[in-house]
Amino acid sequence: MAATEHARELALSAATAAADKKAENIVLIDVSEQLVITDVFLLASAPSDRQVKAIVDAIEERLLAAGEKPIRREGQRDGRWVLLDYADVVVHVQRNEERTYYELDRLWRDCPVIPFTDPAVVAEAGDLGR
Repeated sequence: MAATEHARELALSAATAAADKKAENIVLIDVSEQLVITDVFLLASAPSDRQVKAIVDAIEERLLAAGEKPIRREGQRDGRWVLLDYADVVVHVQRNEERTYYELDRLWRDCPVIPFTDPAVVAEAGDLGR
């Protein structure tokens, strides 16, 4: 059973908010077949603690505007790896070093990836074609 439509929409909205704050290497992984506690993991990284915090704030603002609040939040104080749990979607925003070290992408490599294209990259590519 694949991730619910609600989970996919929520994850894509969070990914767009992360991209707006220049998150790097954004990946959405459908873990619904492997876990009963959530449908989607959103992984994103940033080069600094400050940027991790900005990305997390942007995601929370975007999803709060859509009526969603995290049921759990971890790691905010040090800003190296922040986890936001929205039940259907779990967001991991990590410093680049933590992303490389823990390799969550590799741990879940057998799960399907939900396609996501950063809207800014699409717009930039369109501008180059002119």
